[in-house]
Amino acid sequence: MNWFSILSFVLILLAIYFYSYTKSKNVDKKDTEGYFLGGRSLVGTTVGMSIIMTNLSTEQLVGQNGQSYVAGMEVMAWEVTAAIAIVLCAWVFLPKYFKYGVNTISDFIEVRYDTTTKRIVSILFMFTYVVSFMPVVLYSGSLIFNNIFNIEEYLGVSSMTSTVIISSCIGLIGVIYLFAGGLSLIAHSDAIYGVGLIVGGLAITVLGFITIGDNNFLNGVDRFVTESSNKLNAWGDITSDIVPWPTLFFGMLFNNLYFWCTNQMIVQKALAAKDLKEAQKGTMLVGFFKVCGAFFLVLPGIIAYNLFGSGMEMDLAYPALVNEVLPTWSYGIFGAVVFGAIMSSFIGSLNATVTLFSLDFYKPIINKRADNRETARMGRTLTIVIGVMVTAIAPFISLFPQGLFAVIQEFNGLYSMPLLAIILIGFYSKKTSAFGAKAAFVFHVITYSLSKVLIPEIHYLYVWSVLFFVDLAIIYIFSVARPEKLDFEFDKYTSKTDLTPWKHSKWIGALILLTVVVMYTVFSPLVLAK
Repeated sequence: MNWFSILSFVLILLAIYFYSYTKSKNVDKKDTEGYFLGGRSLVGTTVGMSIIMTNLSTEQLVGQNGQSYVAGMEVMAWEVTAAIAIVLCAWVFLPKYFKYGVNTISDFIEVRYDTTTKRIVSILFMFTYVVSFMPVVLYSGSLIFNNIFNIEEYLGVSSMTSTVIISSCIGLIGVIYLFAGGLSLIAHSDAIYGVGLIVGGLAITVLGFITIGDNNFLNGVDRFVTESSNKLNAWGDITSDIVPWPTLFFGMLFNNLYFWCTNQMIVQKALAAKDLKEAQKGTMLVGFFKVCGAFFLVLPGIIAYNLFGSGMEMDLAYPALVNEVLPTWSYGIFGAVVFGAIMSSFIGSLNATVTLFSLDFYKPIINKRADNRETARMGRTLTIVIGVMVTAIAPFISLFPQGLFAVIQEFNGLYSMPLLAIILIGFYSKKTSAFGAKAAFVFHVITYSLSKVLIPEIHYLYVWSVLFFVDLAIIYIFSVARPEKLDFEFDKYTSKTDLTPWKHSKWIGALILLTVVVMYTVFSPLVLAK
């Protein structure tokens, strides 16, 4: 650690904060719409970068690169195939959400099913955010910070103690950030951090190639392709522990549709756009980003394999690579960018959790007389409470041997498939069954939990591939056999928001889908892999 690194780190954070504060200060954060949805004022680029930064954090930098260190390019499925779901989100899901004028995903479920089903979904969202996603973000961030700034050595403490200290500091700053600025402040800072993280992430890849090429970039690329050809196949073996190739068309696709089209912390950023056109612009930007994400979320893990060989703990591969290739003078700059990534994901999920509790439980149940300002005030209080809880859980993530990224995915599996199923049926069927939706959730949670005990050797993506169709069948059968009394009238809902779609959304979406095909062709035995 040196003083230049510390000074540059602090100055960058302060500059971005003051920029974001200036851009967001006109939003009334004492009102629910201002605090939770940024006053519905965001434009496409801000929406896109905010979604990118909510999704992209150290659990991916560390987790996915850790998986690719072990398994190779098949890990890119989590990034590249996500673009398919993102295009469908822009084309199909967002127009429907905007039409109904909802603030949360659970609001839509209440419109199509009932209040109880809505609250079940909200509880499941909040549970997974608090127990898995936010703690993993804080823990993975502490790993990188410990490596960059040598906190463990500087303070003379153990690795676990340094993790507790770093995650506590990040959690505290994140809580203060959200408490003071709401979603608008976060979104504007994300626009800056997003650019920095893309540049910084690609810089690690470039520096990695230079390092394995003995200070020559082209030699490094040549060595990478020649010596790592066995890791350059994006089509994972049918028995792969990471991403078996048949699941690309089933479990992985269904998971991507859940995450990018029905996940509250992602969709909430799109719903904060000022109109449908800006929301679609933002999501298409995310689609292009996800295709390109493989170049700094997957390749560095394989570079680490070339540099260090096998035998390293997977979640230590990326921090070790950063520590090896990054010039000392740039530690503060890269640290600030990584800090922004941690903050964005942590605050984005924290904001989603607070929004769900405040709008779905506090206002309608706990304090029915609360006005918008009182509800927003409760949200700020809850921000502190949940932030403290998550910070306390973060160090225990080190106990999960399957890797950081897998922890999040497997937790999401508790509810992701039935949630996607009930939303799809809600979009297109005039008949729905609230009882059927509840039955699907209960069936899925029990069956999926049992699968982790009874058939642990079966990859969870295979389990999702089957359970999604079963969940869909349960909801459909109940909707036909035991529907609600009246058919749903789709046309009775109107929105004050401009629902004019972006005129370029079709051809840009098609271009994104074509790029996905190209990526899977290049990283296959047809081109680079052996």
